[in-house]
Amino acid sequence: MKLNLEQIHPDNDSSFRFLLTPKLNEVFYWHFHPEIELVYVEAEKGIRHIGDHISTYEGCDLALIGSYIPHLNFDYGVKATVETVVIQFPETYFEAGLARIPELQKVVDLMERAKTGIAFTGETKRIAGIRLKKLQYMDRFHQFMELMSIFQFLAVSDEFEDLEVRPISSQTILKQQERMHRIHQFVEMNFQKPIDTQQIAEEVNLTLPAFCRYFKKATKLTYTDFVNQYRVQYAKKLLIQDKNVTETCFECGFESLSYFNRIFKKFAGVSPSEFKRRRLH
Repeated sequence: MKLNLEQIHPDNDSSFRFLLTPKLNEVFYWHFHPEIELVYVEAEKGIRHIGDHISTYEGCDLALIGSYIPHLNFDYGVKATVETVVIQFPETYFEAGLARIPELQKVVDLMERAKTGIAFTGETKRIAGIRLKKLQYMDRFHQFMELMSIFQFLAVSDEFEDLEVRPISSQTILKQQERMHRIHQFVEMNFQKPIDTQQIAEEVNLTLPAFCRYFKKATKLTYTDFVNQYRVQYAKKLLIQDKNVTETCFECGFESLSYFNRIFKKFAGVSPSEFKRRRLH
């Protein structure tokens, strides 16, 4: 699948677009757009993939994504309940009249920092998430005023991480994004088979050493850990459906029960049986 340029239009009687739980978790939607995007997601665990930054989140995540930065929908692959709030507004939003308002100077500075992506952490993302979810109950005027207040709240917070990603600007970047998408697709189709790093290296036209260096730099994980992390997410879904631990182990591609238990605890923090017990009771 190619990188998609998303066409975005503001909501009626509004200067921005407000989306509530788009339900794209079954869709690999790798896309970019000129609009700046504030996205909040609540899920047990998911993937944050913005530009060449890849990490996982637990519980919730909040990110401010600048213009033309490619990103994957935050709910992709999440099998359990997910709730998402997305705000999209023009890249020139704070470059025209609003930029000349002294009271909004910190917000204008926040939008400048957003050009390379920002992820918020701690109490900041929790409180902002609560406020963002309440926007659906407001009229357009009060949505706008509350959104400016939320931006100010984020602008003065010290609970954030600069993602340092780049917007689309060259064929080299596009090639990197296409390669990572092919890796995602390959894992999705083959995670139940034995892990073969040589095979995926050939799939993306790299030597084995070059692929290992590339993948570690891009994801901060080894390819084996990446696949096992995907397997654990799938295992959680099966356990919640009341499959037993042994069935789940082999259906997820693990070749021994002891290895499955060890890897599951590494990524989930508890054993498979304990996870199942907590969720079912």
